[in-house]
Amino acid sequence: MKSKTLKENKDFRRLYYTGKSRADSCLVTYVSKSRRNETRVGITSSKKIGKAVERNRARRLIRASFSFFENDLNANYDIVFVARSKTTKVKMQDVKEQMETQLKALGAIN
Repeated sequence: MKSKTLKENKDFRRLYYTGKSRADSCLVTYVSKSRRNETRVGITSSKKIGKAVERNRARRLIRASFSFFENDLNANYDIVFVARSKTTKVKMQDVKEQMETQLKALGAIN
């Protein structure tokens, strides 16, 4: 199942305040059940992470890691991944392991 992209600021804020979250050394995940018939995903990386090159690398790592779990997702979830400063310094395998652990803990995948 292909997921859509979260783009609206209000959707990100709703997830930050009402969604369940899990944090690790290089990734924070927010998950909330949605009334829509689709899964939506958003990725954020603030300027605390570094310049544009580092922020883009962090987003690429998260997007590539998420592609492994996209077909295993339970339906109707909104998910936001927040990159941390350590995200740019680790390998994709580390991000993938943390993402899997967090998504399982939050009930987004089985």
